[in-house]
Amino acid sequence: MWKQLFKTLPIEHLIDDSETSVKQPKMKRALGRWGVTALGIGAVIGTGIWTITGVAAQGAQVEVQSFWNASLLDLIMHGSDALGTHGLPGAGPAIVVSYLLAAIVCGFAALCYAEMASMIPVSGSTYTYSYATLGEIFAWLVGWDLILEYAVSNMATAVGFSGHFASLLANCGLTLPDELMSPLFHCDDPSKWCFNLPPALLVFFITVVLAIGIRETATANDIFVAIKIVAIVLFVVGAGSYMKTENLQPFMPPAGVLGVLSAAPIVFFCYIGFDAVSTSAEECKNPKKDVPFGILTSLFICSLLYVAVALVLIGVADYTKLDARAPVPHALKQLDLILLEPWVTIGILFGILSSVLVYQYGQARIWAAMSRNRLLPDCFARVHPQYRTPYISTWVAGFFVAIPAGMFQLSELAQLANIGTMFAFGLVCVGVWVLRSKRPELERGFRVPCLPIISSLGVLGCAVLMLYLPLMTWVRFAAWLVIGLLIYFGYSRRRSRLYTQDST
Repeated sequence: MWKQLFKTLPIEHLIDDSETSVKQPKMKRALGRWGVTALGIGAVIGTGIWTITGVAAQGAQVEVQSFWNASLLDLIMHGSDALGTHGLPGAGPAIVVSYLLAAIVCGFAALCYAEMASMIPVSGSTYTYSYATLGEIFAWLVGWDLILEYAVSNMATAVGFSGHFASLLANCGLTLPDELMSPLFHCDDPSKWCFNLPPALLVFFITVVLAIGIRETATANDIFVAIKIVAIVLFVVGAGSYMKTENLQPFMPPAGVLGVLSAAPIVFFCYIGFDAVSTSAEECKNPKKDVPFGILTSLFICSLLYVAVALVLIGVADYTKLDARAPVPHALKQLDLILLEPWVTIGILFGILSSVLVYQYGQARIWAAMSRNRLLPDCFARVHPQYRTPYISTWVAGFFVAIPAGMFQLSELAQLANIGTMFAFGLVCVGVWVLRSKRPELERGFRVPCLPIISSLGVLGCAVLMLYLPLMTWVRFAAWLVIGLLIYFGYSRRRSRLYTQDST
C-alpha cells in the first residue's frame, strides 16, 4: 500500500492514454493559442475587476468576534489578541503597485504551470502533474481539492450573477418574484418555497454549451470575453479623460509600504483562474506550445486590464470617499457618466458568464482525467462519439453546481476556492522542481528561468497567502481532504490503475 501511495505514473503512459486509447473517441483538438488565451482571460477577469479596488485602496475595519473568523496568521502571531476590531491599512493610489506585486507572485506559479504543461500535454491540470511527480496519494488529494475549488468557486460566482441580473432587469422595467430570486434556505418567508433561479439557469445554459463541443465552447467564451473587454475599455477611455492628478497624490498611503503589502493579498485572488487553462491540453492543436502561451499571455493581459481600471478609478475620484461595495458605479455617478453604468453591469454579467464557463469546463476535464486512471467511476471518462466531449462528467458537474447555487447563500464558502487554489499552486511549484531533477532529459517546450528561486518563491508566496485565510476555512478544507482520504482508501485505491498493475 505504501509503495502505491507514492508511486508515480510515467509521463509517457499519461500521454499514451490520451492519444492512443482505442476504447472510445478522442476529444477534438480545436483550440489554437489565442483560443487558449481567451479561456485564461475568461477565467481570470470576473467581478473582482469592478469591486476589489475600492476595498483594497481604502482599507477596512475588520471585526473578529471568534477564533474561527480570525486569520491563521493573526492567531499564530497574536493569540487571543487576534479577536476584536482591527484596522486593515489601504494602499491608496499605490493600489496599482499592489496589483503589480500580486501579478508577480501569481507569475511564479504561472511559469511553473507553463513548463509542466509543455511536458505533459494531458488534461487534468495539477492532478495530472502531481501523478507524474509526487505520487498517487498527492494526485488524489489535489484532484479532490480541484473538484472543491472549481465547484465552490462557480457556486459562489453563479449566486453573484443573480443580483446583477436583477439590476439589469430593473433598468429595463422588469422584475422577477422574490421566490425566484432567493435561495431555498435563506428565504425571508419560511412558509414560501424559494429557489434562486437565475444562477441555476446560468449553469445549465453553460453546461449545454460545454456538452455540445469544444468549438462551440470556445466561440461562446470568445464572445463573452470580447464583450467584457469592450466594457472595460469603455470605462477606461470614457472615465479616463476625467482623471485628476490631485487624486493620485500622495501616491503612497499613510501606512506606507505596509498598506501596499496588505492590499496585495486582497487583489491577488482576482488573478486566480489561469490554472483552468491547463485542463484544455487534450483539445489544443499544439498543446506543448499553446498552453504555456495561453497561461502566460492571459496573465499578462489581465494584469494590464486590472492596473488600467485601478488607475482610472483612483484617478477620477477621491478613493477615501468611494463606495467600497460598488466603487465603479459610484465613481460614474459622481462624474455624471450614467450612460456608462449599464455597460459596467453588462461587463460584470459577461465576466461571470465566462468565469463559470471556464471553471465548469475545467471541472469536467478533472473528473474525466481522474476517471481515466480509475480513481473515479469509469463513466466520467466517456467521450461523446459525435460531440467529442466528456459529456457525462460535464452534465454531472453541471447538476453538482446548479442545484446548490439555487438553494444556498454560498459567500462564506467562497474562500475554500482560494485555499484550494493556493494548495494546487504550491504543488505545481514543487512538482516542476522534482521533474527537473528526476527527468532532466524530457523535452520541454518552455523552461522556468532560475528554477530553484522561482519555484521556491512560488511555494513561499502560496504559503503566506494561505495564512491570511480564516481558521474556519482551514478547518473546512481539512475536513474536505479527510472525506477525500476516506473515499480513496475505501473505494479508489483498489480500483486505481497502479493497484491493478501491481496486482497483475
